Amino acid sequence: MTEQATNGFLTTASAEEYYFACGYRRICGVDEAGRGPLAGPVVAAAVVFSESANLPDVKDSKRLSPAAREKLFKEIMKSAHTGIGEASPTEIDQMNILQASLLAMKRAVDALPLSPDIILVDGLYRLDGSIPSRAIVKGDARVKVISAASIIAKVTRDRQMVDYEKEFPGYGFARHKGYPTREHKSALKKLGPTSIHRQTFRGVLREEI
Repeated sequence: MTEQATNGFLTTASAEEYYFACGYRRICGVDEAGRGPLAGPVVAAAVVFSESANLPDVKDSKRLSPAAREKLFKEIMKSAHTGIGEASPTEIDQMNILQASLLAMKRAVDALPLSPDIILVDGLYRLDGSIPSRAIVKGDARVKVISAASIIAKVTRDRQMVDYEKEFPGYGFARHKGYPTREHKSALKKLGPTSIHRQTFRGVLREEI
């Protein structure tokens, strides 16, 4: 266990156990989905397990099939306290994807039905605010409460992109979820960007394709 107090960066294989031993009880995991796509919001989730939560199958959302994510999404929503936040494509264009992701994470924490004692964030950056926050590299694969947040964020965003397929037919959002696939780039070249495209991302404008 090593922790750099200067920026809150934490390297540990058992962060939850460590902070529980330190006296923290409401340990919150935070993660986001949608930093790489050309379209749609970036969505974040905050999760605090209830004392009765029993979720042995929870793992990094990237290691799960869509069907497994959907199943675990329902289980997490039933047995944990959750909050969801997002930053719109306009906000992403205005402030850049990193700052928009952090904003979505803050909104997710604010949406929780309770106030956590500490926040464990996937990645390199902790969250500013009055609640203690720690950043954990690859936390979505190493810390179960962050893994749970990754599932909630991923499923929530994927569902949004499926809905956008109905609003913006012809782009294939239900399949690629806004990521820069060949199908998506071809649609952009033919149809141009929609109101949910990130105008500052390379490949969105016709002359960049």
